[in-house]
Amino acid sequence: MDKVVTLTLNPALDVATSIHSVAPEIKLRCAAPGFHPGGGGINVSRAIRFLGGESSAVYAAGGHNGAMLKRLLNNEEIDNHPIEIDGITRENVVVYEESTGLQYRFTMPGPALSADEWIACLEALFNLEPAYIVASGSLPQGVPLEIYGEITRYAREYGIRVILDTAGDALNRAIGKGLFLLKPNLRELERFAGETLPGEREIRAAGQRLIAEGLAKVMVVSLGAAGAAMITSDECVFLRAPIVPIRSKVGAGDSMVGGIVMGLAQGFELIDAARLGVAAGSAAVMTAGTELCRKEDAWRLYDEVSIS
Repeated sequence: MDKVVTLTLNPALDVATSIHSVAPEIKLRCAAPGFHPGGGGINVSRAIRFLGGESSAVYAAGGHNGAMLKRLLNNEEIDNHPIEIDGITRENVVVYEESTGLQYRFTMPGPALSADEWIACLEALFNLEPAYIVASGSLPQGVPLEIYGEITRYAREYGIRVILDTAGDALNRAIGKGLFLLKPNLRELERFAGETLPGEREIRAAGQRLIAEGLAKVMVVSLGAAGAAMITSDECVFLRAPIVPIRSKVGAGDSMVGGIVMGLAQGFELIDAARLGVAAGSAAVMTAGTELCRKEDAWRLYDEVSIS
């Protein structure tokens, strides 16, 4: 398996709990919380591990939450490389309301990183000599918006493939720098295209036009419960997700990316790697709270993903 390294500059300690019903102005007694490592790249590394693969995770970590993050990753036997920072790693909270089946997700801002801290993250990333870099998640204060683009530009010079899963200005400034694979959702694809894309024909045309303009070499467009579209300059394939019971959508996108990059690193054809990504994303929504995909679910669903 080719070496995969994930980068998470704004990780989180994810806390998941449940309560019968949410109400204002009163003390709410929740169930005992569960704690999981969180943040885009970290979740991708976790998904790869759960699917039976290996990767290394580079991330900024500070304070007691950062120490707990490392301990949890060690418990999951994930090779991880924390870069110590002065700030305290943030917490994100997910509350499941039993009476309605609704989920409340509270996302906190992360600590600011100094230039020395984010540069140390990049040094650790490239010192691991990856074949694939997965840069995923939001950027904390202090980190330049151009960072993902600069990672991509530098990686391309050394034949390293970069897979990017982020949004906003950080994504915009990485465009045209040589991304190997981009995983937008349909809304993000429409924003890039400057038009609504009501059907498969429009998705195909817009995706291939954007690839011709240098957006990325490959796009895997997440279509939610419908699955995904895998688009290259000369091919567009729609992968139909199997119907599964939905418990939580948290981590589905990260699980999809984990499945894709693990497949690529293990030598799968591009279409089969995308198929594994759809299966992993579908498996993730079957788990509660902030849990990700389970190996047995993902590989069973892999055979149920149809292609057209």
